[in-house]
Amino acid sequence: MTFISRIMAAVVVLTLSQTAMAATLVVGGKGFTEQLIMSSMTAQYLQGLGYEVDQRDGMGSTVLRTAQENGQIDLYWEYTGTGLITYNKVTDKLSPEETYNRVKSLDAKKGLIWLNPSKANNTYALAMRKDFAEEKGLKTISDMMAWLQSEDGENALLASNIEFSARADGLKSLLTAYQFEMPRRNLKKMNSGLVYQALAQEVVDISMVFATDGRVKAFNFYVLQDDRQHFPNYALTPVVRQDTLAANPQLADQLNALGKLMNDDVMAGLNAQVDVDGLSIERVAQDFLKQNSLL
Repeated sequence: MTFISRIMAAVVVLTLSQTAMAATLVVGGKGFTEQLIMSSMTAQYLQGLGYEVDQRDGMGSTVLRTAQENGQIDLYWEYTGTGLITYNKVTDKLSPEETYNRVKSLDAKKGLIWLNPSKANNTYALAMRKDFAEEKGLKTISDMMAWLQSEDGENALLASNIEFSARADGLKSLLTAYQFEMPRRNLKKMNSGLVYQALAQEVVDISMVFATDGRVKAFNFYVLQDDRQHFPNYALTPVVRQDTLAANPQLADQLNALGKLMNDDVMAGLNAQVDVDGLSIERVAQDFLKQNSLL
């Protein structure tokens, strides 16, 4: 190859590299507060690093996952338990580490890369008003199931969002694990945001909640102990398409740096700023990034 040819080849390689880096990153997200915060935070963070970003959130889990598999979404924050059970149909009882390693291995075959898991575990839980749970002497999910079968609790209502009532890792598997058949009269389905209000306002007696939701502490709810350890680990983790990482080699370290800041208390605090204090998602995300020198 002549000197001129080598120069021209180098220019072509540089141009292709710049084109790949300049491609817009599509950041996805689901439709509840925690996901909307993480979507906004990730978009603002990556824009601050010089990336072109297209933010698309508010999706259901299955729609979002399908969009990523089809190449319409480059990255979003997913939960290890959801990835393993809902998308890969694995129902084995696994430790948090085993859950992460299994889903990482399975999804790598599909071109989806799980980066480092954060310490924010947004697992499902069942909650009651603290004073009511104390009055009834209920501490565990087994206690609650027994109470529902008693004359005192047979007409109690449990609030569930639509997804929890239908998911493989949701209500049906919970009832199977605790060997209980719940009559339809005990279940009240509603949107995710309403389950907390319904419990606080005594419209229902029990509610499914997310462990890192700030309203659990703000409303003084008591989270029933999962005494049969049914609910898996749901570590919040960035998942990125393999071809996206190949085109943006620094992206993994950058997202891992953000994920390292997340834990249960941090995430619950961020959620509470939106759902309890009424701050905007964009402001909460921006303030967090600035406080941690990421913006």
